[in-house]
Amino acid sequence: MSISWMINATISTLLLPPLNLILLCALGLWLRRRWPRGGLTLSVAALIMLTVLSTRMGASLFIHPLEKMNPPLLSAKAAGAQAIVVLGGGRISNAPEYGGQNIPSAIALQRLRYAAKLQRETGLPLLVSGGRPDGASESEAAGMARVLRDDFSVPVKWQEDMSNNTAENAQFSSRVLRAAGVQRILLVTDAIHMQRAKIAFQQTGLQVVPAATLFTSAARITPADFLPTSLHMASYALHEWLGLAWYWLRHRNPTS
Repeated sequence: MSISWMINATISTLLLPPLNLILLCALGLWLRRRWPRGGLTLSVAALIMLTVLSTRMGASLFIHPLEKMNPPLLSAKAAGAQAIVVLGGGRISNAPEYGGQNIPSAIALQRLRYAAKLQRETGLPLLVSGGRPDGASESEAAGMARVLRDDFSVPVKWQEDMSNNTAENAQFSSRVLRAAGVQRILLVTDAIHMQRAKIAFQQTGLQVVPAATLFTSAARITPADFLPTSLHMASYALHEWLGLAWYWLRHRNPTS
C-alpha cells in the first residue's frame, strides 16, 4: 500500500466531514469550561453544519459550482480529440458475487459506462488510468479494462497502472499518450472531479476536452432532499475544493 496514499487519506479524513465537525463539536464542549457561551455556540454550529451537509440540498451548495465549471459534452466527434482517457474512481474489493474479484466502485462504473459510449461514437483509442493505492495485487486499470471488454464490449488500447492519485493519473498517462503521438484527449471522469482532473492533465501539456458524467446536482428536487441522510457527497465535493485550493497554492505565480 502506498505510504503517500495513506498520508493523503489521513489528512483528508481529518479535514473533511464528518470527523472535522465532530472534532469541532468536541472542541466546543472542552472550551465550555472556560467560555461557556462561546464553547456552546461552537458545538451547536458544528452540529448544525453536520446536519445541513447530510442533506442533498446542503451538499449541492458545494457540488453545483463544481459541476457548472465543465458543462456536458455536446459532440464527441466534433471535439477533435485523438484518444479517450478514463480515470479510476476506486473499487470494491473481494466482491463475492464476482468470485472474489475486485470490481469498480459505483462512481468508477459510471465513468466506464460513459467512456464506452464515447468510444462507440468516435472509434477513438481508449486509455484507462489507475494503480494500486490500496495495495491490491491487480491495478485499477486492469480491472477497468476487464469491465470495458467483458461488460461493454469496448477495447482498451493502453493501461496506465502506476498512479495513486489524480496528479499521477495525469503525469503517467501523458507519457503513454505522447509516445503514441496523442496531443488532444477526451477526459472522462465525474463532473465533481472534472475541474481538478482537467487542471492536472493540462499541466502535462495535453489539450483536454472535458467529457464529464454524473451531474448529480441536476436531479429533480424532492422533499427527501431536505432530510439528513448521508455525508458522502458533501465530503466528496469538499475534497475537490480542497484539492483545487492546493493546486492553486502550488502553481500560483508569486509575482502576480
